[in-house]
Amino acid sequence: MGLFKNIFSSEKKETLDKGLEKSKTSFFSKLSKAVAGKSSVDDDVLDDLEEVLVSSDVGVKTTIKIIERIENRVSKDKYLGTEELNQILREEIAALLSETNLGEATDYEVPEDKKPYVLMVVGVNGVGKTTTIGKLAHQFNKKGLKVVLGAADTFRAAAIDQLQVWADRVDVPIVKQAMGSDPASVAFDTLKSGVNQDADVIIIDTAGRLHNKVNLMNELTKVKRVMQKVIGDAPHDVLLVLDGSTGQNAFEQAKQFTAATEVTSLAVTKLDGTAKGGVVIGISDQFQIPVKYIGVGEGIEDLQVFNKYEFVDSFFK
Repeated sequence: MGLFKNIFSSEKKETLDKGLEKSKTSFFSKLSKAVAGKSSVDDDVLDDLEEVLVSSDVGVKTTIKIIERIENRVSKDKYLGTEELNQILREEIAALLSETNLGEATDYEVPEDKKPYVLMVVGVNGVGKTTTIGKLAHQFNKKGLKVVLGAADTFRAAAIDQLQVWADRVDVPIVKQAMGSDPASVAFDTLKSGVNQDADVIIIDTAGRLHNKVNLMNELTKVKRVMQKVIGDAPHDVLLVLDGSTGQNAFEQAKQFTAATEVTSLAVTKLDGTAKGGVVIGISDQFQIPVKYIGVGEGIEDLQVFNKYEFVDSFFK
């Protein structure tokens, strides 16, 4: 199928294949049991497939869409054997994501007309937010872009320290204040510093508290408003980081954060250590927010730009 003819570096693809191994093994183990002894895709097989998709954290709404697509294929083609189910799933999920996932990043690029390009990163504590920021800074830095980090998660000393470690590791400047400082003040200083240093990219870390949505919304709104005093249209991207290993909890976090602030892109992390990789398919479909990055390993190069065709190809390989 033409969808899968995109060419990517073999090293990147191997990392993706390896990162999705647990998800793929779990999924196909369930699928094999569902079609055992069946020769054609009938209502019983579809019922079992629905259960497999839901238990693989694809999500109920997206699962229903996939089942409806396969039902249409069955009614059109009259007879489909279970041995064809893998290819059918692969094609229909790729087609579904192609229709619903708005936009698609192809590289660690920033718009030429936005300088500095301001990226605000949000997400609950423990999802890999700081690590994602560090790896993004590394990728932008590697492309020759000047990056400045802002440690605006001032509620945890560990958050500031962790970001400092990453700044040192990837050799980019960081703007920080003492723990307990006003996050908006840190963001303001970071943008001022970024402008003065002629930075290409500014990445702002934010607090990951989610116990009070009103406070979170007020805080993020204030941070954005203060940043706009320096750069009128900042932030240019609000990236929500989600932990893929939490499965359905990642959906809930996405709901909470998209209600609290205008999220414009997603990063799904920790896919290499989980059998819940199907969550990427559901999140891509349901939130109408592009998944920009996925984390498929602990290495500094293991944050990848998400490509829906590559992902589906690796998942169903």
